[in-house]
Amino acid sequence: MEKVKVINRSLNPLPSYSTCAAVGLDLRANLSEPIILKPLHRVLVPTGLYVEIPVGFEIQVRPRSGLAAKHGVTVLNAPGTIDPDYRGEIKVILVNLSDTDFIIENGERVAQAVLARYEQLEWQVVDNLEDSERGAGGFGSTGR
Repeated sequence: MEKVKVINRSLNPLPSYSTCAAVGLDLRANLSEPIILKPLHRVLVPTGLYVEIPVGFEIQVRPRSGLAAKHGVTVLNAPGTIDPDYRGEIKVILVNLSDTDFIIENGERVAQAVLARYEQLEWQVVDNLEDSERGAGGFGSTGR
C-alpha cells in the first residue's frame, strides 16, 4: 500500500475505502453553506484536502455512479488528474446534466479518488509507423 501525505483542513473525516476491495476513496464537499447546482451549470467544489503524492503516481478524480444515475451529476473532466507536484487544495468540477437543481451539502460525497501509477513517455520521432489491423480507422471504425 502506497503512503500519501495529506493535510485535512475540512471538518470531514479523511477519505477511506468503504469495502476491503474498493478502488476509490470518496471525496467529500467542504462547504460553509450549501451550493445549488442548476441544470447544465458547473461548479468547483472544495474538499479541504491537500496532498503530497509520490512521483510515479497520480490521483484520478472520478465520478460517483450514484450521483450520476440518481441525479445526473458527474465530474466534468473525468477522470481529472492530480499531479504529484501539485500542492493546492483538491477541488472537484461537478456538472449537473439533469433538468432539476441539485443541492450540494457540506460532507456530501461528490467524487472518488483513485491512486494510479503512471510513466512519462519519451518521443521517438520516425518517418513511418508499423501497419496494424485497424490502421487509420477513426471513431466507430471497429463496428458496434
